[in-house]
Parts: sequence; structure tokens; C-alpha cells
Amino acid sequence: MAAFGKIANRVLNLTPNFRPLQRNFHKFQSAKSVPKNYTKYLVFVSGGLTALICTNYMKTERLDAAFRMRKTEDENLLKKLTSRERRFIKFASVEYRGQLYMTPQDFLDSVVEQEPRPRLKRRILSEQDLQVIKDNTPPLKKGSKMLFRTLRDRGIVSYTEYLFLLSVLTKPISGFRIAFNMFDTDGNHRVEKDEFLVILKILGGTFKQSKVDEQTRKLDDYIDDEEGLQRKHRIDTTLQIHLFGKKGNQDLNYDGFYKFMDNLQTEVLELEFNEFSKGNVAITENDFAKILLRYTYLNAEEYDAYLERLMDRVKVERGITFEEFRDFCRFLNNLEDFAIAMRMYTLADRAISQSEFSRAVKICTGFSLSKHLIDTVFAIFDDNGDGMLSYREFIAIMKDRVHRGFKVSHWKIVEYNAVNDKYIEAANPLFSVWRQRVCRRLDHFKEKDFFS
Repeated sequence: MAAFGKIANRVLNLTPNFRPLQRNFHKFQSAKSVPKNYTKYLVFVSGGLTALICTNYMKTERLDAAFRMRKTEDENLLKKLTSRERRFIKFASVEYRGQLYMTPQDFLDSVVEQEPRPRLKRRILSEQDLQVIKDNTPPLKKGSKMLFRTLRDRGIVSYTEYLFLLSVLTKPISGFRIAFNMFDTDGNHRVEKDEFLVILKILGGTFKQSKVDEQTRKLDDYIDDEEGLQRKHRIDTTLQIHLFGKKGNQDLNYDGFYKFMDNLQTEVLELEFNEFSKGNVAITENDFAKILLRYTYLNAEEYDAYLERLMDRVKVERGITFEEFRDFCRFLNNLEDFAIAMRMYTLADRAISQSEFSRAVKICTGFSLSKHLIDTVFAIFDDNGDGMLSYREFIAIMKDRVHRGFKVSHWKIVEYNAVNDKYIEAANPLFSVWRQRVCRRLDHFKEKDFFS
């Protein structure tokens, strides 16, 4: 009955288009030379139109069913993937021979934005596009802190390289040498392209355990997954060309490797800083707190409590410069060492003072944080205003910041389910927290009669 109703509605929608035909039919009926079998023609035409409508309707229903089935399959597939795999698929905007790639701009968006830029579909790369990418990729000696922002969409990043770049963002400066030595498998203090690719495969888990025999696995066109993430590379990516040259025959030394990692970290931090600075040389203390808390799984009340505490304690805004912001983020990359130092320093599990905090940072990183920056941190995280910081709470929250929401959080976020009339654990905790904040702000505006 429902299907018949839809067909009837479509026929009614076509009625206005039959009015000229109806007028011509009346003229035809009043003519002297009207054939007596005109009813047969009318039945034939009507039957043809009905058949056409039914055919189109059934075709649409089949397409809708196929679309719903494909959507369900995609959703089931995403549920089986890790958070990093899902995020790569979500932000990857280009494709070549079934392999998904990010552009440099996609990568930057993935680490600072919640959602990718709007697009209708992924762009399919051609051989000409790959040549343009190759020609536009600068060599390592011309690398800069604007590399990814300059290349924008004129480059490609594979999934395994995406994992590598993410790890670069969380590496302390002291860990640069360790990372380089991991790539330098033959110990000659230089990294060749083949060595780099081997470690990338290990990093991405390209060769997963499966029932495929080794002979098949060695084939050049063997595809190891169904998502287009870890297929064997047939092309040189932007990162490979940048590090090893267009012919892939240039070796990578430690100085070049250090420069690349330092430039990437600085570029992402500049991107975050500029989002709040709006062209100024400093951001407000409140904006600094928002950057620190943006990837944490705090609920709306806890999030607002930190900001309100800061606003109550900071009477005169001096601002946080980029150098101060960068120093603090570099300290966060040493958070594990800081935690170890604090566990040894505070055997009684007591809170720490500003002088103790500053000394521990100096020991772990080799540099000092400014007095104003430490004052701001304590204004945010000092719960009761006694000048002491609970380092356990501080470290737990800052770990979420370092891993940019990818690591499983110690916070459990719940949201109300109207269907079951109960609170359930949020499927997307970060999105749930942001939604709670927006709703709370709207309620605040309503209470103030801003909408009246």
C-alpha cells in the first residue's frame, strides 16, 4: 500500500503537465473526423506512462536500497578500524589507484580541526597530477616552517607516513636522535630511502597476519587491506621526495632529519597559535587555557570551571607569546620524563609548588619556562588556590592534549539517550563534550533574554 501511495503521488504531481494534452483532446473529440477507436489510443498512452513511472520508481527504490546497504557496510567497516585509521579515511581527500592519500593541508586539518573541509568526493589523481606534485616538492635543504602550508593540496601523504608525522609531533627534542637511529638500520649514520620505507611499514603494521601465503604477499600488486590505507606504494610521496630527492638516491643525515622534525612541530604549533592570536604577537591567558583543554575529555562543567578559575585569578592580562607557548608544548612532549621525576620527587604523593615544578621542568627538558607562564598554569590547575599543584591531575589532563584526543582517556563521558531515557557512554566523547558546551552557551543566552 505504501508503494502504491508513492506511485499515486507521483502521478498526481504529473497532472499539471497533462493539461495541454487534455485541451487538445477536447478539440479532437469535437472534430467531425474523430476516429471511433480513440479510446484505444488513450488507454495505450496511459498504460505506457504508468509503466514508465513504475519502472522509474522501482529503479529509484533499488538505488536507495543499494545506497543504504553501502552506507551500512561503510559504518560497519569504520567500527572495526582504529581511531587513527578512521581519522585518516575521514580527512583523506585524494585517491590514486584505490589508495587513499592525504594532502599536506589534509594533515594539518586532521591535527587541529574536528571535521575536514567540505567536499563532494575525493579527487582522483592522474599521472599528470603526480608529476606536478613531484615538481612542486622542494628538497630538504629548502625546507621551512611553512612547508605544509605552502604545499597545501599539491602533495600526498600515505597512511603510514601519517602515523610517522603524528609521532613526530609528540617527540621530545631529546628523542629526535633515537628516532633517527631507529631508521638507520645499518648504523652508518645515514638513512637511505629503503631503510625509511621498512620502518614505515613496521610503524603502519602493513604486513598484518592473515591467511594469505607468502608468495601472494610478495606480489607487487598485492593489496593488504580493503580500506585503501596500506596498499603497496607504487609512487613516490611528497615526504619521500622531500627527504630523499626526486630520484630517491639522496641519503638523509641527522642534521636534515632534525631540521625536518623541528620545522614540522613548529609549523603545527604556529597554526594553533595563529588561530587564537589573529595576527597579534601574543594570545590571552584565556586562549592559552582553551588550547590546552581543547583535546581533553572534560565535561562542560569541568571545562568551564578551569576557565572561570583562571579569569578570577588573573587580574591583569599580559598575554602568552609564541615562544612561551612553544616552550610549554615542548615540555609537554617530555611529559613522561616529568611524571617520572615527580614520582621520585613526591614520594608522599603530595602537591608540588611552583619552584618545584619549575625545577622539574628544567631537569627534564634542559630549558626553563617563564615565571608568567608558570603562574598561568597554576592559575588554571591549582584547584583550591593554595599555590600547590596536583601533578597527577595535571599529567592526566595534559596527556590528552599531547595525544590530541587519540589516546584512550581516563575520563568517561556520558550523554542522555532520549529513546531509552537513560545516560549512556558517548560514542564520540570529544564531539559530545563540544555539543554540551554549545548547548550550555545557548541556555545561558536564553536566560539572559538575548533572543527576545
